[in-house]
Amino acid sequence: MSDNSGSSKNNLFYLRYYVGHQGKFGHEFMEFEFRPDGLLRYANNSNYKNDVMIRKEVFVGDAVLKELERIVTESEIMAEDDHNWPEKDRVGSQELEIVSGNSQICFECRKIGALSEVEKSRDPEGLRVFYYLVQDLKCFVFSLIKLHFKIKPIPN
Repeated sequence: MSDNSGSSKNNLFYLRYYVGHQGKFGHEFMEFEFRPDGLLRYANNSNYKNDVMIRKEVFVGDAVLKELERIVTESEIMAEDDHNWPEKDRVGSQELEIVSGNSQICFECRKIGALSEVEKSRDPEGLRVFYYLVQDLKCFVFSLIKLHFKIKPIPN
C-alpha cells in the first residue's frame, strides 16, 4: 500500500475477523480479512437449509484502507487485553487479528450475542471496546460487499 501522507511509520495494515461455531449444521462461520495490498476477502458458511458457502473477494482503494485503519485506531482496541474475556466454548468463538505498523495483536473470546453478556464479563470495559469495534467492522464490510456486488451501474 502506498502512503501519500508523508508519514515515516511502517504502513503495513492487516485485519482478520472470524466468528463461528460447530453445530448440528456443521462448521458455520463468517470471516473477513483486509490485506495490505487492498484485497478484502469475505466468506460466510451456513449449512442451514442446505445453504452454500458465500465467498467474495474485491480490491479496495487506499481511502477505504485508511478509513478502516482510522476506525481501528479510534477504537483504541490495540490497548486492550483479552485475558479476562470469556473463553471460547460450544456456543462459538470469535477472533480478531490486527497488524498495524510494527504492532500486532490477536484477540479470541466466546461468541457474544448481546451487550448484556459484555456487561457480565470480568472485563466489561475492554470487552465493550471489542464488541463495538466488531459491530463497526461488520457494518463496514457488509456495506463494501453490498456496494460492490449488488448495486448495478447507472445505465447510460
